[in-house]
Amino acid sequence: MYKDMSEFNQRLDTLADYCMRSNHFNQDLYVEYDVKRGLRDSDGKGVLTGLTEISDVVGFMSRNGEKYPVDGQLYYQGYNVNDLIEGSANSRFGFEEITYLLLFGELPTHNQLNEFLEILGHYRELPDNFVRDIILNSPNANMMNVLQKSVLTLYSYDDNPEDISIKNVLRQCLQLIARFPLISVYGYYSYRHYILGKSLVIKMPDESLSTSENILRLLRPDGQYTALEAKVLDICLILHAEHGGGNNSSFTTHVVTSTDTDTYSAIAASLGSLKGPKHGGANLKVQKMMANIRENVHDLEDEEELYNYLLKILHKEAFDRSGLIYGIGHAVYSKSDPRCRILKRYSHMLSKEKGLTRDFDFYDRVERLAIKATREERQLFKPICANVDFYSGFVYSMLHIPSELYTPIFAIARIAGWSAHRLEELVNGGKIIRPAYKYIGHHRDYIPLDRRD
Repeated sequence: MYKDMSEFNQRLDTLADYCMRSNHFNQDLYVEYDVKRGLRDSDGKGVLTGLTEISDVVGFMSRNGEKYPVDGQLYYQGYNVNDLIEGSANSRFGFEEITYLLLFGELPTHNQLNEFLEILGHYRELPDNFVRDIILNSPNANMMNVLQKSVLTLYSYDDNPEDISIKNVLRQCLQLIARFPLISVYGYYSYRHYILGKSLVIKMPDESLSTSENILRLLRPDGQYTALEAKVLDICLILHAEHGGGNNSSFTTHVVTSTDTDTYSAIAASLGSLKGPKHGGANLKVQKMMANIRENVHDLEDEEELYNYLLKILHKEAFDRSGLIYGIGHAVYSKSDPRCRILKRYSHMLSKEKGLTRDFDFYDRVERLAIKATREERQLFKPICANVDFYSGFVYSMLHIPSELYTPIFAIARIAGWSAHRLEELVNGGKIIRPAYKYIGHHRDYIPLDRRD
C-alpha cells in the first residue's frame, strides 16, 4: 500500500505517460492507408454505412456532376421539418405528433394521436419507489449519468427485458420516451437537494399536459409558465428529436442494436454518446464561451473589439484554448442549419417577451462576426453557418432551465429518434455491424519476465 499519496499520483502520472507514448502513432498513416477517419471522406462527408427512411439531412445539391451548397433542409420521414413546425405553430404542441411520425412513418389522425397521447400518459409513471430508491438515494451532479444509470436499472423492473420482438421493443421504447423527462427532472431535484442543499419538493406529472408543459411545470416552484415558453421548448424538442442516421448517437443505436442486445443496454450506449461535448454537450460549451466573451470584451456592441476577441479564441489564446468557436460550423450544413434558423426566430420572439432583446442582439452579432472570422482565418471558400447549438443554450437560459439539464433536454427529445432507429435496425438488420481496423503495429517475440530490463 502507498502511504504517500503524492508518490502514488506520480506513479499514475508515469503510467499515463507510458499510455500516451505506447498508443500514439504517425497520423500520416491515415492518408497512406486511405482510412476514413471518423467515418468521413477527405472532404468531411460521412461514409455511407447504412440505409434509413427515418430522417434526411441536406446541405448540398448536385448539378452536372458538380456539388454546390444550399440552405440546409431536415426531413422527418420525408416531411420537411419547417412544414411540420408550421403545421402545429398556432394550434397545438407538436413533439408527441413528431414522435408518432418517427416511429410509425406517417402523421397520425386525430384518433391515432389521442390514443398515442393516452399511451404516453399511461407510461409516464415510474415504477413504485424508483424515485426514492434509485434517483434520490444516489445524487449525481451529471444528469446524463443519472439517465444512464436509471435506464439500465429499469431493466430490473421489466418482466420481459430480453425480448427483442418488435411489439416488446416498441413497448419498452414508449416507456422510455414517456419517462425520460421525469428521470431528468427528478435527478436534478436530487442533485439540487443533496449536493446544493436546497429544498426538496417532488411534483407529479400531469397526464393532460404535453412533454414541454410538464417539464416546465415540474421545474418551476409555482408550476407556472407562459404559452410561448411552452411552445418554444416544444420547438426545441422537435428540432432535436432526430437528425439523420449518421449522427454519432443514432449510429451508436444501430451498432449496439445489431448485436441483438436488450433495449436498455442499447439506449444507455446512445446516452453515453450524446453526453460527449462534441455531440450533445456542445450547447453548454456555447453558453460558457458567451459568458467568457462577456467577461473579456469591454463593449459588446463594439464590433471591432468583439471581432478581435473572437480571433483570439480561434488562435487558441482565449476561452478554453481549443481554437474553436462553439456553435459555428457543421459537418453537413454549409449555408445554413435549418434548426438554427427556426430556433433563432423563436428565440427572438422569446427574448421580446422576456425583455432580453439586447441579449439576442449580442448572440446575433457574435454569430455574424464568428462566421466571418472563421472563414477568413481558416481560408475557407465554402460557406459556413451557425448550428443549432448556438441558440439552444440561450433559449434554455431564458426558460430558466438549469444548465445541468441542457444535454438531458437533448436526450428527452432524441430518445424518439433512437427508438425509431432501434426498431428500424431490428426490422431490417440481421448482421452485426463490424467495422475493419488496419493493424499498423509489428509482431514481436515473447520475452520472459526475468529477462526484461
